[in-house]
Amino acid sequence: MGRFAIKKRDTFIDMTPMSDVMVLLLTFFMLTATFVKKEPVTVSTPGSVSAINVPDHNVMTILIDSKGRVFMTLDKKSDLFSTLDEISTKYNLNFTQQEKAAFANASSFGVPISKLKSWLDMDDVNREAYLSSNDIEGVPCDSTNNEFKDWVEAAKEINPDLKISIKSDETTSYKVIKNVMNSLQDLKQNRYNLITNLKKVQAIDE
Repeated sequence: MGRFAIKKRDTFIDMTPMSDVMVLLLTFFMLTATFVKKEPVTVSTPGSVSAINVPDHNVMTILIDSKGRVFMTLDKKSDLFSTLDEISTKYNLNFTQQEKAAFANASSFGVPISKLKSWLDMDDVNREAYLSSNDIEGVPCDSTNNEFKDWVEAAKEINPDLKISIKSDETTSYKVIKNVMNSLQDLKQNRYNLITNLKKVQAIDE
């Protein structure tokens, strides 16, 4: 009995719809992604079993390195710009528009107010390099000179909805952490997030 000859046909798959979907997804993730600001120092956070998510909007981040130096940043450029105006009024300082723009574009700040103007006058490369150097002092936060408290108070006046997150190195002196927390308590800022690394919990054999 004869067999029917089946003609072979090329299989054609139209990839246009898939390409359209990929472009749409890529555009969506690019527009909704939140970029993490570059940190001036490397901090190894302590471990924790808590899984509470840290807010990513309206946030003031306080970074404390292993040497006890305090750095700060705000996630909104407009808040940084206005906060600098508050500080300039309090300390009777005059900043140019160029210096204000440099402050708003900086990833973090961590210099005493007396050196703030000279730091802002640096170019972008030297400004970032200075923050990462060993010569940086950080924002003063002690009983004799607590500029940290002034920065927090000014930022909260600009944005009352601002949330505070503290990211500290696991080897940082407890005295420094206590000074930061006491300063926040003096300002009645008793709610803040501590950024830690999530560690695994080993099951206990019964």
